[in-house]
Amino acid sequence: MQTLLKNLTVEINDKIFLKNPESSDLGKRIIKASIQMIHEMGFEQFTFRKLGKEIGSNESSIYRYFESKHKLLLYLTSWYWGWMEYQLILKTIAVTDDQKKLTTAVQILTQEVVEDMNFEHIDEVTLSKIVVEEYSKSYLTKEVDQENKDGYFAIYKRLVLRLRDMIAAVSPEYAFAASLSSTIVEGSLHQHFLKRHFTVLTDCNQEVSPTDYFLNLIHLITQES
Repeated sequence: MQTLLKNLTVEINDKIFLKNPESSDLGKRIIKASIQMIHEMGFEQFTFRKLGKEIGSNESSIYRYFESKHKLLLYLTSWYWGWMEYQLILKTIAVTDDQKKLTTAVQILTQEVVEDMNFEHIDEVTLSKIVVEEYSKSYLTKEVDQENKDGYFAIYKRLVLRLRDMIAAVSPEYAFAASLSSTIVEGSLHQHFLKRHFTVLTDCNQEVSPTDYFLNLIHLITQES
């Protein structure tokens, strides 16, 4: 199993990149350094010029992989959601009880991320912090409808629909499974953000995690329906 995981790759829509960064050492260095830099300075301050200087490469070489930093952000967030999807599949595939499967899925999608040693050039913990802070910037654009049509958000949507199906399996009469699923996935990011920046607006803290909140929510809804 461990050998299988080490050979696993997260498939990203090839329209997002010009050259697959997984195909070369430079591409992997671009991904590794961009995660750290975006986390440290924020997406607005991040530029390909700064990235090139950090990795000791020409700015033009980065443009051979991504046509813009927006596309790079789409790549990073797509990779994150693809990685989360494979975590979800691996940890629920053998679970036969629908309620336990749903609980496990909610835990995976809402808990603090831990490092996955199967991907040496990607720091999943830091990437998860970028997703919390910056993910909305990947779709709150004028181009969102066209990019959605082009499949840029397919992995994220597929993940949400997997959770929707698990909710429906537990509570087939519940009429808002898709809305609840997207609320859990997106709401988890928001609760982690509030926990870090606007503590008065959330009940999550050092003792109460976003996972606790969403498990409670799922319990209330599945018990009522």
